[in-house]
Amino acid sequence: MKNDKSGGIKIRSYRFSLKILEFTKECLKGREHWIISNQLVRSATSVGANVSEARGASSRRDFINYFQIALKSANETKYWLCLLRDTVACSNVIENSIKFLSEIEEISKMIAASIITLKRNK
Repeated sequence: MKNDKSGGIKIRSYRFSLKILEFTKECLKGREHWIISNQLVRSATSVGANVSEARGASSRRDFINYFQIALKSANETKYWLCLLRDTVACSNVIENSIKFLSEIEEISKMIAASIITLKRNK
């Protein structure tokens, strides 16, 4: 059940996870940001983890389910990034949040397009 687009999504979501990990480590050190930082890391890394799991799926249905979970994690990631953007009074955090929102939006579109294609081509 390997999809040509999933390799690109896998690499992109992995790089996104790395950037989020670096960002939270560098910029979100305060105790007040710990909860948001923790949730952001969990949801952002879940995107790539589920895309990777999909590549080892035992059926088309299983593959689609992993991609759907990845899409849900991407939506959750958007929530945490918006919360950071709107509550943290640090220009670096705001700028990075906006940049990350753009990237996760593109990843989300890739995942959603793959899900639609997979469902259509049963």
